[in-house]
Amino acid sequence: MIGGGGSANSQEAILRLALFVLAGLVSILVHELGHALSGRAFGARSEITLQAFGGLATFGGARFTRPQHFLVTAAGPAAQLLLAAAVYGVIPDLFKLSSLAGHFWQVLTYISIVWALINLLPVLPLDGGQMLNAMLGPARFKQTLWITILTASTAALLIFQRTHSLIFPLFLGLFVWQAWQALKQCD
Repeated sequence: MIGGGGSANSQEAILRLALFVLAGLVSILVHELGHALSGRAFGARSEITLQAFGGLATFGGARFTRPQHFLVTAAGPAAQLLLAAAVYGVIPDLFKLSSLAGHFWQVLTYISIVWALINLLPVLPLDGGQMLNAMLGPARFKQTLWITILTASTAALLIFQRTHSLIFPLFLGLFVWQAWQALKQCD
């Protein structure tokens, strides 16, 4: 339903929806592989768990330095952007394939770019929030929470104003609420 399933009223529309879901899965896997492989570069064992709206790379108790944590976190969105660049820039003929095949590559590129950019917002628990937290450190956790609250609130309003969709604004609102609860516990 989130990807437009309610309006899929033909075989082609259903196939396009299935390709949208497949492209999302591929993009998520590439994102999590970025985290996992960079964690392994620092000697950590990694596992990937897929969840409802994404995935999670875990590192079995590994301890990263703050710069390592920043790099491992940044590697997920970077992998998605590299995927999009490869599909769009290196293999542009993929867009010219048949209607459905071209649609898959276009959607994969779009999802990879949009999700990477949203995920880079300095909002906890997104990767951008984790990167901000790694940069500021534990002594400035309150600043990270305030930046999360302000950025997520602003982004939720802008996304709703532009798309009239409630999905991302609701998630961002949840992140605002979580940051507010964490901020109250810091006092």
